[in-house]
Amino acid sequence: MTVETMWRNYLKSIGESVITTDKTYEAWYFCNNEIDANNLADLTKRGIKRATAGLKKSYEVERESLPKEKDLHIITYFDGTAACIIEVTKVEMIPFNEITEENAKVEGEGDGSLAYWREGHLKFFKEEAKAYDFEFRGNDLVVFMTFKVIHQ
Repeated sequence: MTVETMWRNYLKSIGESVITTDKTYEAWYFCNNEIDANNLADLTKRGIKRATAGLKKSYEVERESLPKEKDLHIITYFDGTAACIIEVTKVEMIPFNEITEENAKVEGEGDGSLAYWREGHLKFFKEEAKAYDFEFRGNDLVVFMTFKVIHQ
């Protein structure tokens, strides 16, 4: 399904249309590769993945607005096909080295452990920092965004 079709279907389900709504969305996929993006989209649809994390510095480099509570996002597969719509329920700024076991569990990746979370995110954040020409440090702020699926 296309992103636009999913958006129209969602609006119809809540009694609105693209003409009458004041709601907006951003469409994107998780991660930076097809296998992970598609896997994480499926975990989100199944309600296992209920959070995501990004480096605050990356938002700054990209001049991208930080997520806010109630923001809507259409999660896609790597090819741009719509998977689901999420609504942000909470946004926290947490130093990387202060992410907890509970944070890792809510993010729902791998075995859900903090060790798995740290290993995967450390690799990803270091690669991202290098691409943006800054050095990742263990106390760098992570934008930890919790969400719920509101439409599939």
